[in-house]
Amino acid sequence: MLPSSAQADFAPYFYDNGPSSNNGNLALFSLSEDTPVGTQIYQLNGTDPEGQEVRYGLSFDPGSQEYFRVDPKSGNITLVETMDREKQDSVDVNISITDGRSKTTESGRSIYKVEAVDRDTGSGGSVTYHLQSPHSSLFAIDINSGVLRIKSGQMLDYEKTKTHFVTVIAKDGGGNLNGKEQFMSSTATLTVNVIDAQDTPPFFIGTPYFGYVYEISVPGSEIFTVSAEDGDVGNPNPVSYSFEEGDDGVFGINKTSGCISLPEAKDLDYGVTTVVIRVVDLNNNPPTFYGENGPQNMFELTMYEHPPEGEILRGLKITVNDSDKGANAKFNLRLIGPGRMLRAVPQTVLNEAQVTILVEDSAAMDYEKHHFLTYKLLAVEIDTPERFSATAHIIIHLLDTNDNAPKFSSDYYIARIPENSPGGSNVVSVTALDPDSGPWGEVKYSIYGSGADMFLIQPTSGIIYTQPWASLDAEVRSKYNFYVKAEDGEGKYSLAEVFVTVLDLNDHPPAFNDNFLEKTMVIGAPVKIEAVDDDAEIPNNVIEYAIMKAEPDNNIFDIDADTGEIKLKSYIKSMAIIQNITKKTDCSWSLVVQARDRGQPSFSTTAVVKIDITEAVRGPLGSFIELNRNNSLQIIGMLVGIISLVVIVTVIISTATFLRNKKSNRILPTRRVRRRPPKQPFWNFKSPFKSSETPREDFTVQEEQQEPEVAVKNANYNNNFSTVVRHWPPPPCAPSLPPPPPTYVPGERHWTVPTVSAVVVPKPRQRPTIDSRDTVNKALVSELKMRLEQKKMASLYNT
Repeated sequence: MLPSSAQADFAPYFYDNGPSSNNGNLALFSLSEDTPVGTQIYQLNGTDPEGQEVRYGLSFDPGSQEYFRVDPKSGNITLVETMDREKQDSVDVNISITDGRSKTTESGRSIYKVEAVDRDTGSGGSVTYHLQSPHSSLFAIDINSGVLRIKSGQMLDYEKTKTHFVTVIAKDGGGNLNGKEQFMSSTATLTVNVIDAQDTPPFFIGTPYFGYVYEISVPGSEIFTVSAEDGDVGNPNPVSYSFEEGDDGVFGINKTSGCISLPEAKDLDYGVTTVVIRVVDLNNNPPTFYGENGPQNMFELTMYEHPPEGEILRGLKITVNDSDKGANAKFNLRLIGPGRMLRAVPQTVLNEAQVTILVEDSAAMDYEKHHFLTYKLLAVEIDTPERFSATAHIIIHLLDTNDNAPKFSSDYYIARIPENSPGGSNVVSVTALDPDSGPWGEVKYSIYGSGADMFLIQPTSGIIYTQPWASLDAEVRSKYNFYVKAEDGEGKYSLAEVFVTVLDLNDHPPAFNDNFLEKTMVIGAPVKIEAVDDDAEIPNNVIEYAIMKAEPDNNIFDIDADTGEIKLKSYIKSMAIIQNITKKTDCSWSLVVQARDRGQPSFSTTAVVKIDITEAVRGPLGSFIELNRNNSLQIIGMLVGIISLVVIVTVIISTATFLRNKKSNRILPTRRVRRRPPKQPFWNFKSPFKSSETPREDFTVQEEQQEPEVAVKNANYNNNFSTVVRHWPPPPCAPSLPPPPPTYVPGERHWTVPTVSAVVVPKPRQRPTIDSRDTVNKALVSELKMRLEQKKMASLYNT
């Protein structure tokens, strides 16, 4: 026996046959403006789930023109007023269908009219209306009138969402503000409260029910009371109870209270027996989501963007339950939505659990990317053939925070401005955007840095311009760089660098040091003049030179246009040629030289150059080379002859010198050679710090001791030996027989005879100063003595 059932009354509904049909719910229906009045233009068509007869209704917004009438029974709509598309291009109609108990109003009904006022004139004062979430599936707004309506084909469901929040944006038509096109807007949030309609059947509370009947129960005894509530909790209807089947007249139920009892019967004979009933659970209950007020499949939450990762969304009170037992009540939870921002726990549930939603990716929960997030929470049975499931919708509305700093369109800006531009001239416009809303998205600009003194910036538009008093001069400074700062209402900022180049204008003419210049020119050598242009860049400071006039003759000079070098023409090689041209002995010229820059426009200046021409004084060789400067072979031949002559003379002198030295075959007396007896002792001295009894004891003679050898460089370059080995000399003594002296050659240079002397004493003594002249004199005296000895020896040999 089924315990009881509550009688349900489902609301009627329209058929949606599309815009091409002439019957249905009037959605997107179009009509020609020349349709005659009285024409049947459409037929409303719907049905009731219980098969009850339905009636149709039609209404218009208050104050609007009523163009149509509808027959309540047939649903036929007739045109009753003439239409003019130029006056009104759309008509809003509210249609309804009812079965006598429940009434359904079709979508498209006006909900509220938003109105905003802009005190500007022109396009800046025209207002249009828009939804902040234009892709909303439920609502639409008239862009001009501001009337908020339910979208065609959509319905409000009290059981899903009792309240809707709709944000409307009012925008003006834009206008010029501080030289920049500006659009202003304002927002308002509408709260739409849904009124419940009779479209949901009643439901039993606390199922399943179990009742017991004692064998001694008498008729009229109460067994069990069932309880049910209308599904339309906002405007519930009374619930009546009745048996659907299985009571067989044994039980009765109170239609109002739901109390099940034994009926009162007279002369009722009955027998009693015991029946044991084992109840086996059937998987007849799908998972169900509950909110704080009962079953709920739509959950909404408003929160700030970028919550901490791991934070629990405590505003979502979600419970999930499966009334079956055992494996039939085991199901999985899964959260489906954009990215992996949120996570639902637990993932597996048995019977019932509190659902917790955790933040998993804080950075992705960005108001600038998503004003709201929509998720589906699925509960799907695991081990049942039926695989019952339930779905709950979670909508999270994000609120903006100041999480973005303004960002420039470029990290640096390059600008160019001509010099001498007037003060207040625009240089460059910078742009930075902050995606945050409200004051956090409003950007203020400022500049700073060592190069910013000459410039200003408009705080709101970002236009950089020169100071009113600024005078830019490329010759003084041609490069500026500074920083521009974009800052939002809370102080977050970013920087960009600005590079400004002052473009050079040709505002300086070339200038000579003096307007009258005097130069002396030697034939064959140029003279140079120079002008200076103070402009900063080429070609404005590139100078070209030209001879404008020359007196007394105009065809004698050339000038290098780039360097300013003035020289005689190539055929003028002597003063005679110049005198022959001018017929004057005075070679003085006056030239008017022009210096012109290459800028646009071009500037020039002139100077008078007085040139005195003279001829260089040269020797015979120089004159020969000058006269034959164009005949290179003749010059080369002469140089070869000179070199050959020098080589021949050198060979002759060398040969004569060699023969002379070979014939003499002796060593020149560069120093006097003294022979030393063998084993000659040398002097030594004791330590000067040790005292002795007599002065003689300070000196000792050591026998049989080898003397140290010293290599002395030979100072005589005619000697055949490069070095000689000599001993430290004993006390001086005269040689027995000196070698024969060389033959004296008059004019021959005198050789400097180096001498080496030493005195061994216990204490240092003062020595006389000997200069080079004394040494030479001693050498001469020695040579004279040698000659005298040679004469004596020759006379002895002759005798």
